[in-house]
Amino acid sequence: MNLKYYAHPSSIIDEHCEIGEGTKIWHFSHIMSNCKLGENCNLGQNVVISPNVILGKNVKVQNNVSIYTGVICDDDVFLGPSMVFTNVINPRSAINRKSEYAKTHVGKGATIGANATIVCGHDIGKYAFIGAGTVVTKHVPDYALVVGNPSRQIGWMSEFGHKLEFDNHGFAKCKESEQNYKLENNKVIRID
Repeated sequence: MNLKYYAHPSSIIDEHCEIGEGTKIWHFSHIMSNCKLGENCNLGQNVVISPNVILGKNVKVQNNVSIYTGVICDDDVFLGPSMVFTNVINPRSAINRKSEYAKTHVGKGATIGANATIVCGHDIGKYAFIGAGTVVTKHVPDYALVVGNPSRQIGWMSEFGHKLEFDNHGFAKCKESEQNYKLENNKVIRID
């Protein structure tokens, strides 16, 4: 079979999955039925992708991450080692709540740090940055930098992953890319 993606022999890929060209699936990972993985994704060791999950292009999933039904990640998302998604608000072993799976959308270019927990039903905005160990209990705006348990916003991040320092007029420049940003009404937009 001439696959356009790489899957380590120890990984398991169920039927009816769409896996994009150039994607790599590493040791002991399980890709369940009916999920879609975009081109050039990289799934580390011991990753589980549940049914109907959608990952965009160039999504990086580090070791020991489970992505449960209800999660959608846009292009260029980074999921740090051992971070956690949930999909039910009030799980009980003896009660089947599969019909209650809540959706979580992770926007383009967002980063979720190691050991962070994303409580289901809360979306992560594009280019947001979730610090290591953070527990997200509410929606996270585009470009927001959040940390802590429960999460709290402590700033804004550029698309290159640098903290933005806004002047008195609400303008900031990324120190690496020199892209310009505007902060207005507690929202950040890139202006060039």
